[in-house]
Amino acid sequence: MNLESEPETQVKHAAMPAYAIEVGAEALTGPGRDSVGGWPFLAEGQAWPECFCGERMALFFQLDVPQGMGPFSGDHLAVFHCRAHNDAVFPPLVEGQLAGEYWEAPQGPYPGSFARVLLQREAALPAPDPDPRIRALPLKLEPFADEPDAYGLGAQGCKIGGVPSWAQDPECYRCACGAELVYLCQVPENWEFEVYPGSPEQPYSIGDTYNLFLGNEVYLLACPAHCDPAAVWPVNQH
Repeated sequence: MNLESEPETQVKHAAMPAYAIEVGAEALTGPGRDSVGGWPFLAEGQAWPECFCGERMALFFQLDVPQGMGPFSGDHLAVFHCRAHNDAVFPPLVEGQLAGEYWEAPQGPYPGSFARVLLQREAALPAPDPDPRIRALPLKLEPFADEPDAYGLGAQGCKIGGVPSWAQDPECYRCACGAELVYLCQVPENWEFEVYPGSPEQPYSIGDTYNLFLGNEVYLLACPAHCDPAAVWPVNQH
């Protein structure tokens, strides 16, 4: 819950069209722009993110944001998380707004960041190699009507756009650049990502799977001003 945001940051943004994110069963044999794992599509000069520990972060999923999603239409969303460090994150706030380069901020007790969400406008080419840990599977986006319920909450599940189904109180944040972050995507609690046989274990995950941020429900809030490809905050709730 955001207890430190200034009252004026608690604003509502118009709901975007909603798409359910579904995972296919047949493994990818080559790059796909909408995928779990696989070959990350990165903008020219954008390096594959690394954890503070020096390990290259795992690509959990990526997708092209559909048209009609306001300032994010046509962007490429990619979610990375360290395999070795699996934890929740808390917003680094300075005088009621997110600190400068908040995506790099230390997450105690760690000296740095262990996750990165990229929202890129130009991500034309796939990396030469796929992520070696998370099993590469296709994603499919299916439009649906995400009508808020009596409490103003949208449908649960993995989706992009629509109305968030907050597990706790709604959270709003102001980017370090001054823009109000906008809800874009939701990942359900305990969503399991299959890994290849022999992949190193992820702490606090179950069996041959990885999860994001200790398996918390995750709501991605993005900067509509595109001040930086990493200007996306992953709210964690349970």
